[in-house]
Amino acid sequence: MLLCVLALSGWLGTGAHGQNPSTTPDASRSRLTSNEPAPQPTPTTKQQPASNPDEVTLQDDEVVRVDTDLTNILFTATDKNRRFLTTLRKEDVRILEDGQPQEIFTFQTQIDLPLTLAILIDTSRSQERTLPDEKMAARAFIDAILRQGKDEAAVVSFTGESTLEQGLTGNVSRIRQAIDRIEFVPPSGYVGNGRVVGTPPISGSNNSLAFSTSLWDAIWVTADEVLADAAEKTRRAIIIVTDGDDTSSRKKIDDAIDRAIKSDALIFAIGIGDSYSFRGVDEGALRKVAERTGGRAYFPRDEGDLRAAFTQIERELREQYLLAYSPTNQKRDGSFRRVQIEIVNPELRSQNVKLNYRQGYFAKGDEKTKTKK
Repeated sequence: MLLCVLALSGWLGTGAHGQNPSTTPDASRSRLTSNEPAPQPTPTTKQQPASNPDEVTLQDDEVVRVDTDLTNILFTATDKNRRFLTTLRKEDVRILEDGQPQEIFTFQTQIDLPLTLAILIDTSRSQERTLPDEKMAARAFIDAILRQGKDEAAVVSFTGESTLEQGLTGNVSRIRQAIDRIEFVPPSGYVGNGRVVGTPPISGSNNSLAFSTSLWDAIWVTADEVLADAAEKTRRAIIIVTDGDDTSSRKKIDDAIDRAIKSDALIFAIGIGDSYSFRGVDEGALRKVAERTGGRAYFPRDEGDLRAAFTQIERELREQYLLAYSPTNQKRDGSFRRVQIEIVNPELRSQNVKLNYRQGYFAKGDEKTKTKK
């Protein structure tokens, strides 16, 4: 069953890829709800697949494909001081799928791939005092990473429900405005610092939403709906600012991870508790969703660390290697294939080089087994 889909009126209000928004400030915001049918993207929002079979293309429900036989994996390499390495060679690594060695057909640096980003910002009670710093860092990140005419981003806020603040667009000004609009909405009787005065109304939906966090739902619907409008040839990533404390999702953490993998989206998690005190930050959960999708988790202690985390994410997205191989398992059964990339160069192994990559993918299924969800 679908958890959440975009509300049609709000989706048409924002548009994808920078279409003109409505003239009213809140028209660009749409709730991601489960009771309405998903809107169909217009033909102009999707790029046509590349005609050259040797070019890299992205599919909505599988990893990057060079052609019908090759599977691509993007990864980064860092030394023990977390400095990026850009001099790896094909013979320095080997790749295994479900434990079986695979022959590498292509190995090259990949530094100029267009980016499609979704920035998810937690606006529940736990983020009340840290939200201004988070918004400032997110704006600086967008200013630094988005290239005019090449990259695009969307903005989603979430508590117990998810709200599309801005659909995919390459317009930096619109993205900044969407980030500026995000705010903590206190429930009835709330006076700050976690204190509630009086008894909130039983039917007050705002109270239950503000006091809950549906993180896994937010990831799932972003991967399933927001990134569905991404151009075909692009590098997709979900960047989450949250404490990682999920209290009300209907989807499980593994559901969110699987949906991100099927949408070919990395997840980068920035774990922030109240006043950077680490109270309530679920580091284990945030590391799990990040590392299993090929991203990374960061836990800043102050504003400087927060800005550094966004800077590091920018480098992660730019300084990558592309590795392509033809799986020995050619079954089109839609099953999950576990991927391992290992350093085989003894000198590099002694330097404790760390490789960061998606830990697997879902094989392409035939028409009988292939499903979107």
